[in-house]
Amino acid sequence: MNILQQEPIAAIATAVGESAISIVRMSGKGVLEIADKVFRKAGDKLFSFQNAMSHTAHYGRIIDANGEMIDEAMAIVYKSPRSFTMEDSVEFNCHGGIIVTQTVLETLLEAGCRLAEAGEFTRRAFLNGRIDLVQAEAIGEMIHAKTNAAYRSALAHLKGDLSKKLSTLREDLLNACSMLELELDFGEEDVEFQSRDELKAKMSELKKTLTELADSFKFGKLVQEGVRTALVGRPNAGKSTLLNALLGKERAIVSDIAGTTRDYIEESFVIDGVLFKLIDTAGLRTTGDQIEGEGIRRSYEKIEEADLILYLVDASKPIDHYEIKEIQALKEKNSQAKFLLVLNKCDRKPEAEIAIRDAEVVKISALTREGISELKTAMKSLAVGAEKLSEGSIMLTNLRHYEAIRNALQSLAEAEAQVAHRAPTELVASDLRDALHHIGAITGKVSTDDILNNIFAKFCIGK
Repeated sequence: MNILQQEPIAAIATAVGESAISIVRMSGKGVLEIADKVFRKAGDKLFSFQNAMSHTAHYGRIIDANGEMIDEAMAIVYKSPRSFTMEDSVEFNCHGGIIVTQTVLETLLEAGCRLAEAGEFTRRAFLNGRIDLVQAEAIGEMIHAKTNAAYRSALAHLKGDLSKKLSTLREDLLNACSMLELELDFGEEDVEFQSRDELKAKMSELKKTLTELADSFKFGKLVQEGVRTALVGRPNAGKSTLLNALLGKERAIVSDIAGTTRDYIEESFVIDGVLFKLIDTAGLRTTGDQIEGEGIRRSYEKIEEADLILYLVDASKPIDHYEIKEIQALKEKNSQAKFLLVLNKCDRKPEAEIAIRDAEVVKISALTREGISELKTAMKSLAVGAEKLSEGSIMLTNLRHYEAIRNALQSLAEAEAQVAHRAPTELVASDLRDALHHIGAITGKVSTDDILNNIFAKFCIGK
């Protein structure tokens, strides 16, 4: 195996702050020699990282260029190719703390390393073939996962579930392309190595699988990024009280004075592993107050961006004609969002009776918490759909993957059209090669520097 050992890099791999330990890592050509410069193993003056066995830990002192002690630490050595980057690597487990950790890093930089760029360790793991691009991105998703569902999705990608599925698809496409290319080589003999009926059947099967993956993105995106949920309604409908009830804490100021909420408030909470990003908006009404008016304008912006709209109605009062028109207008303004009509204050004598077309209705009392459990169930069901929560299903959570799948589907559709119109073999082969390219780009079988730079720039330094 030809492992590319690049110039030595170093970075702090743990969050900088006060903690029991911090990890400073380095990787690349010559890091074993650099480690020998800065580390003295306790009780062994002849110790050398170059002679040490891989995956062994050693206790000693980190020293500066003058031989002065910086910290006591554990040094762990990983020799190529048995490391995360597949290069020679050394990690120093030193005492946590901003000053000591930074001093250790500076010592490594002075000894010959350069500061690692964002995501450079993971990028080297990809370039050396330890992981593919899907797995590399899964590492970042796992680090930033805020729910169990997001974590499980990232873990499935890290294990290679999506990569294996894509590999099978790519292999089928590669076989079809190979047969067509063979036909081109024997073009003068008018030989058909790939039955067009078999080719159409194979393309139909590939399209079905790719379509299922593409359809999973809507749910996967919600799992990864959260469900943007707007709490909407007239002043004093109980939006802030409901926000506090859903969060289980007093986050928003509650008052009988209309217009208390003058700007939107954002908070997050989890329902059965799904993240909901709640936005408590300013009460919708006509106002001469300039500040409140700006808050209402911002509220409309958030409503247009929402995945789920909870429209609160004060059920203790008769609903008026203008509020019904407002609800219909909001549904039309963001027709892509799910809509849930929430009749609040049902602990009082109910007067409002309302039915909105294509809108589910839930009755609650945000003040007494009555109906909150039913509301959460309805929110989850509307946002993600219970049938899509099955364990072990492979789903797309990354926009780059989704766009590549869509492009592959387009190329397959064009190839199908070429076959249907009995187009020359080279045109069919060209469209299939395009599909092959798009699928390969997901895992990194085909990649460009722009794609790689965009992916790894989102990582933290040290990963």
